[in-house]
Amino acid sequence: MSLSMHEASVPAFTRQLGAMLNWLDKAQAHAEARKFDAGNYLGLRLAPDRLPFSRQIQISCDFAKGCVARLPGHEVPKWDDNEASLDDLRARIRKTIDYVQSVPVPSVDEGAVRAIVLPLRVGDPLHFTGKDYVTQFVLPNFYFHATAAYALLRHAGVEIGKRDFLGR
Repeated sequence: MSLSMHEASVPAFTRQLGAMLNWLDKAQAHAEARKFDAGNYLGLRLAPDRLPFSRQIQISCDFAKGCVARLPGHEVPKWDDNEASLDDLRARIRKTIDYVQSVPVPSVDEGAVRAIVLPLRVGDPLHFTGKDYVTQFVLPNFYFHATAAYALLRHAGVEIGKRDFLGR
């Protein structure tokens, strides 16, 4: 039995994005318990030349919505990257979950053999089949940025662990 494109992507995105909502709730509680502004998390970086926490969440959302849009050949929704609070990030995550769940299963599955071409800011575009796009590009990048966001909160003292990362 083979794994469909929808089965390989949408449940994974939904689960991990749901876990991220839990992380943000725990981060909010952590900040409130220690009496500091939860907005301080937004600018956290693993290193000075790495993207901040807010971008890690935004990019995770972008990979999820981009995947579910490209597989059926839809235009990727364009969202401003202007989140300025944990509530704003929660709203973006919820909007992403709603979007990835709204695309019909058959149209996502039909993208397995679709040619996906991703233009890059620098250099030649990347070319994939839908299957390779999901398995070799989207999922690794999605989890990379999710892991960076998780690590930033852990480093900041937020009490989250492996179960929180994996979600329910």
